[in-house]
Amino acid sequence: MLKYADYDIVFQEVPNEVTLAINLSNCPNHCKGCHSAYLWGDVGEILTEDALAVLLKKYGQSITCVAFMGGDSEPFEVAKLAHYIHEIYGLKTAWYSGKIRLPDNFPITEFQFIKIGPYCETLGGLKSTATNQRLYKISQNGEKEDITSVFWRKSFDTACDN
Repeated sequence: MLKYADYDIVFQEVPNEVTLAINLSNCPNHCKGCHSAYLWGDVGEILTEDALAVLLKKYGQSITCVAFMGGDSEPFEVAKLAHYIHEIYGLKTAWYSGKIRLPDNFPITEFQFIKIGPYCETLGGLKSTATNQRLYKISQNGEKEDITSVFWRKSFDTACDN
């Protein structure tokens, strides 16, 4: 059973989307340097369709995407909830997995975005050009387009002389 510890509205996890990011607990990966080590434990509330309905009633008009942050202990349950969200609410769905690869027979088309790869302290996260992690945009036929490079945009000096 999936449990969620907390959630937030975020703007950087999925490019060009206002995302309700739901942090799932019971993470089996235990990546060294993990910024969310509290999610390793069995903490939080059970995440069901009813629990999602409450969150989406509260935030549904403000968001364009729901991202499951974790859930590697039960990936097919994550996919079922993604299906529910997309079918009932018409929102995009994303999954951030810390695994090296997706499970066999995983229903990738339940998502519009999937991040795959464990966090490696020496390589950094998605904002690092050295990262091992990849964010894919998923087409309706299940093709993956690597869009990781959108996180690598250089910042511009916005100072101006007046």
